[in-house]
Amino acid sequence: MKIQHLPLAAIAFPLFSTAAEMPYIDVSETHLPVEQLTARTMDIRFADYDNDGDKDAILAKEMLPNIFLLNDGTGTFTIEDRLPKNVHDSEDIGLADFDGDGDIDVVIVSEDDQTNELYLNDGNGFFTDAGDRLPLKGVTNGVAVLDLDNDGDQDIVLGNYGQNHALINDGRANFSDGTAATLPVHEGMTQDLEVGDIDGDGDLDIIVGNEDANRIWINDGAGTFLDETEARLPFREAMEETREVALGDIDGDGDLDVFFANSKFTNRKNGYPANRLLLNDGIGFFTDVSGTHLPEDADMNAEGDFIDVDGDGDLDLLTGVYADGRGPGDAPFRVYANNGEGRFEEVTESTFPETAVGNGFDVEAADVNGDGRPDLYLANRWGADILLLRAD
Repeated sequence: MKIQHLPLAAIAFPLFSTAAEMPYIDVSETHLPVEQLTARTMDIRFADYDNDGDKDAILAKEMLPNIFLLNDGTGTFTIEDRLPKNVHDSEDIGLADFDGDGDIDVVIVSEDDQTNELYLNDGNGFFTDAGDRLPLKGVTNGVAVLDLDNDGDQDIVLGNYGQNHALINDGRANFSDGTAATLPVHEGMTQDLEVGDIDGDGDLDIIVGNEDANRIWINDGAGTFLDETEARLPFREAMEETREVALGDIDGDGDLDVFFANSKFTNRKNGYPANRLLLNDGIGFFTDVSGTHLPEDADMNAEGDFIDVDGDGDLDLLTGVYADGRGPGDAPFRVYANNGEGRFEEVTESTFPETAVGNGFDVEAADVNGDGRPDLYLANRWGADILLLRAD
């Protein structure tokens, strides 16, 4: 979905001939300060925060200080003291130039302690705390960044337990409550928000991933969102507990399809709900193809992203599996190759090294060493984070 989550997830890179020529190698021990990255990474965002031409990273850490990873230009990262050392129940990250000064600022939303964070960049990758500019609090797990009111700056949507909130930017990173005029009334349990042009009319819509029932909010073009879930989203009788939403054109027809990564954090007794894959008809009405286009999966999935991992020009699917609260464990990150028509086959063993395990909560793609190939950061809630470089 953000700088939006959607472009980061559906990232495109130059093509290569076969997957066998470009395996991923685990360089975590040599390229990451792994001893300081052993737990509670909930989200990661790559960007050139210090304007030196390479991709640095910010990590949202659950009940720990968030982390800034400085890239030396070769994909080797060190922890730098550039973020305030606040401790909150940090969950999700949004990026944008909120104050209009030409650099990338950061919003990080928090769940249990209900304290969302706003950090403004000085242009060199050092951040100051501006959290007092965010007027609303809530039990917040998801964040989306987009221009809600069409005034040229970036606003914020907060995904909450309860009513989701819209924060309207005045262009200088001062925010006001725009919920009533912007968002539908809906008391849900939101875990993720993803942004994209769902109905093909040129404006940005929102997919809401919930622990109870997912929603589709369609933009009327003037910044008011209408809940059109019943008309557009195929009904599913079984409870759906979505942790992550992925948007991407998986069948090459020019529109955005949807993947729901489903977990079972709130009710484990009844097993885990299957992941869900939906194809878009081009104007935002979806068909459920989970049974024919996805392999069977009994995992507890906390992450799902569309990334072209094999360089063939279509979007493949990566998932992160949570090991049901048992500690670091050996839960896999899985790779599903796209046949070009939106049908997926698992190819994890031929793509990832055996060390690509943990309790996965995020997967992000970025060219961290400047070779034009997509590298991958695998973020773990338990166990050390993992950096995979595309080999030559």
